[in-house]
Amino acid sequence: VQLVESGGGLVQPGGSMRLSCAASGFTISIYHMSWYRQAPGKGRERVAFINTLGTNTTYADSVKGRFTISRDNAKNTVNLQMNSLTPEDTAVYYCAAVIPNYWGQGTQVTVSS
Repeated sequence: VQLVESGGGLVQPGGSMRLSCAASGFTISIYHMSWYRQAPGKGRERVAFINTLGTNTTYADSVKGRFTISRDNAKNTVNLQMNSLTPEDTAVYYCAAVIPNYWGQGTQVTVSS
């Protein structure tokens, strides 16, 4: 069982970035999926959630209107489109199926000029 995030890196304030999460060893179609992030010195925060069919999404207030979570069950992937990035979005971003407690290794996103 594995979740592998990709797409992180360095971006300027105001820029955009798209994170992808590829699952292997299990099918994501039966699980709700989420993206979390953890900034230095802070706790882990859930930034986005999507239900199994992709018909219901929720976002942290801090990213609402800027981030969009999506999923492709046929490709076994979950994505996070991030727009209008600010330095406060700098963190390690994790893809997760909270139940059954499957987590990726994280990808670093740094927003800086």
